[in-house]
Amino acid sequence: MFGKVLQVGEDFDMIERLTLSIDCGGLFLKSCVLDDSGTMHSKPNRIETPYPLSPERFVETIAGIATDLPKSYRATVGMPGMIRNGVVVATPHYITTKGPRTRIDPELQEQWRDFDVQKAIGTKLGIPTLVLNDAEVHGAGIITGSGYEVVITLGTGLGFAIFYGGKLTPHFEFSHATVRRGTTYDTWIGEQERKRLGNVFWSRRIRQLVEELRPVFKWDRLYIGGGNARVIRPIDLERMGDDVVIVPNTAGVAGGVRAWNLEHYFRA
Repeated sequence: MFGKVLQVGEDFDMIERLTLSIDCGGLFLKSCVLDDSGTMHSKPNRIETPYPLSPERFVETIAGIATDLPKSYRATVGMPGMIRNGVVVATPHYITTKGPRTRIDPELQEQWRDFDVQKAIGTKLGIPTLVLNDAEVHGAGIITGSGYEVVITLGTGLGFAIFYGGKLTPHFEFSHATVRRGTTYDTWIGEQERKRLGNVFWSRRIRQLVEELRPVFKWDRLYIGGGNARVIRPIDLERMGDDVVIVPNTAGVAGGVRAWNLEHYFRA
């Protein structure tokens, strides 16, 4: 499935449909190029997310990434925040002066609001482009398409997506919900809190998170991905139950192909 790298000597000329997939986080922008089978036509690449990050600089950065990779006929971009039909409703990190947990810049906040990022990137690259929330792209790469499937990603903060019968449901920013004394889920289990608690106590907190979410969503399967999923201890994963699965962080990029086949229950 996803993750195979094309070996030297294989026939590149036989493959025409390549997808540029970029997973945009608060700290890093990860990218690669894949064909329809998920075979990589470039090594996974990662650069630091530049700040301050205006919409224009974001588009230029994406274009710069594309320049250094094999030419693709379409692009998929996953970015943090609420994205509707490729338009930014809100994004948490890119409106700050220096990145996650730093001061919000009112001017950047205004620039990002209602910005048609999908149209801007598509125009810049000159190819069809799909922009979704990063957890939604991540989920596209791992769901089975059967039943009620929930995806959470653990990185700078908390990413969240829901799929039912393989269809993407309307996105909502669950990470902004209050969990403890005014603290949001984003802060409660984010990277900064992991560093403060240490991996053992943070892993227990993720188990607590799953126990609290289970009666709310009653999923058939919960997938936990993102860069920090690897920190969850085996004993905590075992206690979460058989319906909880840890998935590789590469799904955030690999989902760039399958995201084009997603059906949506709702479009604004």
